[in-house]
Amino acid sequence: MSTAGEWVDATLQRESSWERADADRARLGGRLTFYGASVGAVRGTIRDAGRRYPGLGHDDITALSSELWAVPVFERRLAAVVLLQSHVRMLRASDLTRIEGFLRDAQLGALVDPLTLDVVAPLVGALTGPARGRAQGVLDRWAQDPSAELRRAAALLGVSGGAA
Repeated sequence: MSTAGEWVDATLQRESSWERADADRARLGGRLTFYGASVGAVRGTIRDAGRRYPGLGHDDITALSSELWAVPVFERRLAAVVLLQSHVRMLRASDLTRIEGFLRDAQLGALVDPLTLDVVAPLVGALTGPARGRAQGVLDRWAQDPSAELRRAAALLGVSGGAA
């Protein structure tokens, strides 16, 4: 794991409580593990990581998001979403492939919705020309995909054929 990834994970664990983990597990369900860190703690951790590790470029941000997402822990995955939200202007059309994998594996609307509305929507909205057309083709495919998470994302984006 990268130094930044280790720091984010350790900070999230320090910010956790078993009571919140139990409450979040009961409220959200799913098969993910919960550390029990608050949403504010997750956001603050990503903000502080940006200060601690300045100058992260596109490849660093996308690699860190994948690293955080790789372990099925809700707060790590939420941190990946917050990281991408914070750097959405840096993302490219080709990043939709990575995001599609995240959506397929999300398991929870609490991850699908912000990833879709706060990352995919502004990413696609900023694209122009052929890149925009290719991205729209990806979203159209999501609307027909067997994955409920991808269909939910397409529906949230207003792509016809999607179902929430």
